[in-house]
Amino acid sequence: MLEKLVCAGFGGQGVMSMGRLVAQSAMEKGLEVSWLPSYGPEMRGGTANCHVIVSSTPIGSPVISLDATTIIAMNLPSMKRFERELVSGGLLIYNSSLINEEPERSDIRCVPIAGNEIAAEVGTLKAANMVMLGAYTALVEVVCVAELVAGLRRMFGPSKEHFIPMNEGALTRGFSAAERFVMPSGGKTT
Repeated sequence: MLEKLVCAGFGGQGVMSMGRLVAQSAMEKGLEVSWLPSYGPEMRGGTANCHVIVSSTPIGSPVISLDATTIIAMNLPSMKRFERELVSGGLLIYNSSLINEEPERSDIRCVPIAGNEIAAEVGTLKAANMVMLGAYTALVEVVCVAELVAGLRRMFGPSKEHFIPMNEGALTRGFSAAERFVMPSGGKTT
């Protein structure tokens, strides 16, 4: 198993948290992981992305260059920048709340998820990243919602335990939103 995930968006959209949570949860399962964050010149509002590699064998480099298997794009500039990084047949999950253009490539699998709208229904726009991550779990067999929730408990600790139900709700709603895109062969992307 080899998954090369790029999470990308504006600073403040929780892109680093998404990648870190996938990496931590996969590591807890005994898989090999790497997490490589990259920030633009500004923290909030600037560009942010991270590379996450999850593998059943040792990872040689944490850099993903033109061979990503999955991209999660939280905004249009991120989709435009990273769409070309996907391998042919790769998966692009994009936040259709903020992206009103179709992806350019026809050789990739595209899944629009209304991350902001679903997050607002859960109670806060800050949960859009968890909605998108929930969609990811429906489409790619790396980690599941329950493993991500356990990871959130470890990341948040007792002082922020009250945020768990909202984030779990966002993950679950994102999973449900992506279920209609699961391939008929029972097939998630691997």
